[in-house]
Amino acid sequence: MSAVPSTPATPESVSLVGLDRPALAAALGAMGFPADGLRMRVAQLWHWLYMRGAGEFAAMTTLSKEMRARLEAHASLARPEIAAERISDDGTRKWLLKLADGALVETVYIPEEARGTLCISSQVGCTLTCRFCHTGTQGLVRNLTAGEILGQVLLAKDRLGDWPAPGAGKDARAITNVVLMGMGEPLYNFDNVRDAMLIAADGEGIGLGKRRITLSTAGVVPMIARAGAELGSALAISLHAVKDELRDALVPLNKKYPIAELLAAVRAYPVLSNARRVTFEYVMLKGVNDSDADARALVKLIAGIPAKINLIPFNPWPGSPYECSDRGRIEAFAEIVNRAGYASPVRTPRGRDILAACGQLKSESKKVRASERRRAEA
Repeated sequence: MSAVPSTPATPESVSLVGLDRPALAAALGAMGFPADGLRMRVAQLWHWLYMRGAGEFAAMTTLSKEMRARLEAHASLARPEIAAERISDDGTRKWLLKLADGALVETVYIPEEARGTLCISSQVGCTLTCRFCHTGTQGLVRNLTAGEILGQVLLAKDRLGDWPAPGAGKDARAITNVVLMGMGEPLYNFDNVRDAMLIAADGEGIGLGKRRITLSTAGVVPMIARAGAELGSALAISLHAVKDELRDALVPLNKKYPIAELLAAVRAYPVLSNARRVTFEYVMLKGVNDSDADARALVKLIAGIPAKINLIPFNPWPGSPYECSDRGRIEAFAEIVNRAGYASPVRTPRGRDILAACGQLKSESKKVRASERRRAEA
């Protein structure tokens, strides 16, 4: 399916994608639209942007020709550009997306029988250097804007034909869930993540709902409570070890926020309940963190927390220092966790053949030093 045409950005135009209603009203006011009609115009734009998925102003037929012409002159609805698309043998799709400044990020769509999950990025590269993660070898280039984060959702819906026809319901969706498990640490770009995901959850637009959005963090402890209060999405914790010494090596952020502090923040997460459980992500590394003793220590560590544990077979990438645990070892680990009363599904690797599986994402964007940028602009 071809991409939906989009009104391109120009140096003078403001992107409307990712603006909340007050910011959208302010942008329209700056274009000269009268204040007494802004609320109605914002509602119209919101409907076209996030309910109908319009990618160009010409498609917004309920807007006057004068309004469409003014928007065309001063604003943009541009999505990220698809630099490359790969489709796995299992149906997983990976898009390499080019942003307005040339930076590259990756977005992955995982189709399943009962749902479709879109895995989106929050940063170009990553702030962290988790040793089992390919993205961590890239380093941080920059944070994504709210529009660039939300733009991944819009682009995927365009590409999958996932916008409802006028008058149709929202039941038969290709994208039912969004997970912030792509490139980057979402809590190190929280303001933009929050703004984008609140729009994605809005019932008068895309309408995913907060329960269908999962924010995954390696454990930026001071931001976890704020994420619960201001976004209230589902929470996933990249745990991967039960002792600080090992987690310090696998997830260096642990040196700043050790396991005890992380779990205290999880226990206090505002929306946590038996109906809304935290997910602990645990990558299975052969001979590193996969023993029966590790499994018993894990269930003891999280005792009392409404949780499930996703066991993730390690997905190899070029130069990776680890191997995936044997299947029998993973199943034995899962059995111990299950007997303790925790659901512990073993995640089926998806998109391994196109490096789209968990921990395999990486783009070729490089951080540009300020001095290099000044020379380029001279």
